[in-house]
Amino acid sequence: MKMLDVVNGPKNVSRIILGCMRMPALSVDEAARMISVASDMGINFFDHATCYGDGEAETRFGDALPKTGIRREDIFLQSKCGLHFDTKEFNWSKEDILKSTDEILSRLKTDYLDALLLHRPDLLYDPEEIAEAFDQLYTAGKVKYFGVSNVTPMQLELLRKYVKQPLIFNQLQFSLDQSQLVDQALYLNNKTTDRSIDRDNGILDYCRLHDITIQAWSPLQIGMFKGCFVDHPDFPELNEVLGQLGEKYGVPKTAIAIAWILRHPAKMQAIAGTMNPDHLKDICDATKVDLTHNEWYQLYLASGKFLP
Repeated sequence: MKMLDVVNGPKNVSRIILGCMRMPALSVDEAARMISVASDMGINFFDHATCYGDGEAETRFGDALPKTGIRREDIFLQSKCGLHFDTKEFNWSKEDILKSTDEILSRLKTDYLDALLLHRPDLLYDPEEIAEAFDQLYTAGKVKYFGVSNVTPMQLELLRKYVKQPLIFNQLQFSLDQSQLVDQALYLNNKTTDRSIDRDNGILDYCRLHDITIQAWSPLQIGMFKGCFVDHPDFPELNEVLGQLGEKYGVPKTAIAIAWILRHPAKMQAIAGTMNPDHLKDICDATKVDLTHNEWYQLYLASGKFLP
């Protein structure tokens, strides 16, 4: 497993994160096995959110971890708050952040979170309220590090004006199919393609400038949740190149697709959302691969892009 020392953050965390959104589908014993399998593969970073199964993912994890024999201090637990499907709103108020964090800790059966992320932008957010909430959580020892999810550069800039703690993570969608983070720079000033449209406000370069580690979610998905592009008939050229490089490096196609993300010099992490141990192994095999500069471009072009 490739490990990462996060600037202003934790050291020696895995480049692959196990995303626990689908954990509610497992029994407690099955969840314990999944956590153990991930740990055996070198994953020490686990991602949650209050909205995953309306908290059931955190509850399942909290019940399962003691069955694994893994010490709490040997893993990195991250969760996100602010997204409320029940009331159909995003809420970054101080009251909601504090309440949500206490509920997260209770469900995970832990005294502290290694990281708390604000989950998608609340259009009514008050950065001073957020700063107060973060101060209170940090001082109480309930949260060690802070970050965001799907947040723009100027929103981050405003938060950083008030929040004392470094914002060290930003979860963003990134994959061979959903490559908007890098597309616009390539097609700048090109009216012949919609890929020239700035959809991300330069968030990739902003994060690199400010030492914010990007965590790539849905790294194998078509669109948002339309299935996996690996072995999908709509992506013949991409799968051909994935297969060729897989044969070269002795790993599955899935591993090559994840290795494409890890090859970027921004030193991203990739969130694996699978609860299938075999699939997780295929994903972790990505850390055995160091794609060349040319191979990265081969994959990018095979995914449907072109050089202007």
